[in-house]
Amino acid sequence: MPWQKVRIFLLATILGSILLVLGKSLVYPTTANNTVTPFVFPEVVSLPQWQLVKSTPLTHQIVEDSEFHGGKHYRYIQDGLPLDIEMRYLINTNGDIKQFIRPYTGQLAPVLYERPGIGVYSMFVHQGYAYLNACINPRGSSTVTADQFKRNSDLYNVRWDRLVRWSISSAKIQDRRCLWANLSVPVQHPAPENTYKILETAWFSWYSWWSQNFPNP
Repeated sequence: MPWQKVRIFLLATILGSILLVLGKSLVYPTTANNTVTPFVFPEVVSLPQWQLVKSTPLTHQIVEDSEFHGGKHYRYIQDGLPLDIEMRYLINTNGDIKQFIRPYTGQLAPVLYERPGIGVYSMFVHQGYAYLNACINPRGSSTVTADQFKRNSDLYNVRWDRLVRWSISSAKIQDRRCLWANLSVPVQHPAPENTYKILETAWFSWYSWWSQNFPNP
């Protein structure tokens, strides 16, 4: 019967996949993505209602549990208010933003927010500045915690083309890359909510641009 043939085909496919994984694990007990496509951050990224003042490279960055592959600092201004955005391109990362920001701000528990169609991001105030941080992923939504990053990667980043590359080389199945975005503005009001709105408006446009221009693997 046709359904029996389909069943046999599915079982054979599953068995073949299991054997492939076992064989790969025996031949390559530990694997690493040895090749990374070079990425040059653009000098200019348009941001609605903001004027770009300057952009400078970020070099020699140390990000725990990640490989740093370049970064850029963008400064914008709107009615005299400066907006600083630091972008870091991370490879083989765990995507734990809380861990990333610890050396820079001392913050251990930023508040998490979520926007449909964009994802999760963190905001907090430290030493007179309001900060917004998030990991922009190759696919899916933005994340903040390591668990969110892993779930997003499991859901969106395991693809057949990566499985084929993994089966014939030392490339990893999962795409563990992240554009770490760090936005900051001076706090203008006693309550940070008004400043948070400024950050969020800039972030929504910023995320939209970078999600469409994420570096090639």
